[in-house]
Amino acid sequence: MSNILKVTAVSGSPNAISRTTSVINEITQRIGLSDNVELHIVELSDIGKDLGIASSGSIPNALKNHIDAIENADFLIVASPVYRASYTGLLKHLFDLVHAESLFDTPVLLAATGGSERHALVIDHQLRPLFSFFQALTLPVGVYATEKDFEGYKIVNPEVLLRIDLAVKRAMPFFKSKKSN
Repeated sequence: MSNILKVTAVSGSPNAISRTTSVINEITQRIGLSDNVELHIVELSDIGKDLGIASSGSIPNALKNHIDAIENADFLIVASPVYRASYTGLLKHLFDLVHAESLFDTPVLLAATGGSERHALVIDHQLRPLFSFFQALTLPVGVYATEKDFEGYKIVNPEVLLRIDLAVKRAMPFFKSKKSN
């Protein structure tokens, strides 16, 4: 069995430059890349056009690599901006194309960004149920940030950075268990 930990991070933002992608980048930086970690990043802003025409019977080649990375990940990081109290429709469509049994027991760190604190429960009320369907293991600590937590696209709120540190710390046992296999 390989000691390489396959981490796939999915930014559910349809925009090329986004706070959601900034959160993904901060989390992956704090996990730390090494020879033991293979990181694959899926940005919906890059694949949105292909994703929009995809169906379970017809997946464009440009998407297959990303879906394979999600289905074969040892660890997932999934973040979405909040629109109308939920994650993006494109993110939902992406996971509609993921095989229903491919994420059993896969640990998932959830994150979201929104315009205000009133959407903070999107992690518990929208994202967790999505990954419960897949029987994935959502980590108990999620990361939520609002527009005021950023200067431009850089996280400046120390509380959000501490929350990211805590989420990554809670994820570390999954990394260590993979290394010992």
